[in-house]
Amino acid sequence: MRIFSKLYHKSLDWAQSKYAIYWLSIISFLEAFVLPYPPPDVILAPMSLKQPNKAYHYALICTLASVLGGVGGYLIGVYAYDFLLPFLQELNYLPILDKAKIWFADYGIWVIAVAGFSPIPYKIFTIAAGVLSMALLPFVLISLIARGARYYLVAFLVKKFGHQADHWLKKHIDRLGYILIAIVILGIWYVG
Repeated sequence: MRIFSKLYHKSLDWAQSKYAIYWLSIISFLEAFVLPYPPPDVILAPMSLKQPNKAYHYALICTLASVLGGVGGYLIGVYAYDFLLPFLQELNYLPILDKAKIWFADYGIWVIAVAGFSPIPYKIFTIAAGVLSMALLPFVLISLIARGARYYLVAFLVKKFGHQADHWLKKHIDRLGYILIAIVILGIWYVG
């Protein structure tokens, strides 16, 4: 099945929409505390591919919206955790949140740096940072650095290797998509 090829071509078309920048902002914001998918990179990359001269501008928008979303997740952890506890139990997020708390105890603020840059679900750590009453200013600063590094790296790579990457992705996107699904499943299994 060529599901990912269709999605890739659709995202390239969508990246040229006059509303693309708004969707990039909204998805970047919501992904930081509630959306399970898509990560903003999925929209940032095609937008940067279609308009390479705006790639770093898009990365900035993505970074700021994501960090604002991270602050939203932090505030949920501070003020709404008890209210959301039954919902989190039903979704089986509590074991993941408990593991995040252990990681915070072991590694401190650096957990935010890893979660902000890597494919690890940033949203779990934004909420956990609030639940654990992590200092807000270091949370925001580390989030800006980690999320910015991630999105600027995507923009840089697309700007530098865009047409080569586009050709490669068109050829291998379906295999890559299924590999990514397997990695996510293994990650959920490992964290859970």
